Amino acid sequence: MSDELPQGDLTLRTMAMPADTNASGDIFGGWVLSQMDLAGGISAGQRAEGRVVTIAVDKMKFIQPVHVGDVLCIYTEIGRIGTSSMEIKLEAWALRHRFGHREKVTEAIFTMVAVDENGKPRPVPKAH
Repeated sequence: MSDELPQGDLTLRTMAMPADTNASGDIFGGWVLSQMDLAGGISAGQRAEGRVVTIAVDKMKFIQPVHVGDVLCIYTEIGRIGTSSMEIKLEAWALRHRFGHREKVTEAIFTMVAVDENGKPRPVPKAH
């Protein structure tokens, strides 16, 4: 077990349920990815002060499996900010069996773009 700690802000917590598994009883990687996309959208939307869309997932790395009953905790950190795009660093950690030890299960960098009501890119506001 590593002494590593989560980096970023705790943005989303959810429990892995039996409905999120494949026929072998393992949690789908796509379910984990979708939870990370939700967390990235929350973080980027707050920073962009409005609607954002995911345009890229980079460096996705599955480190450990997620099991039924684990609490998936997604941590986010805003990285590079361009004119309309933002890189969001995400880490997914599992609290084993709801309250057991914590393990990093996945990490990735998502690129999100701020968009207007017509879905066209718009500038990310300057930091306050």
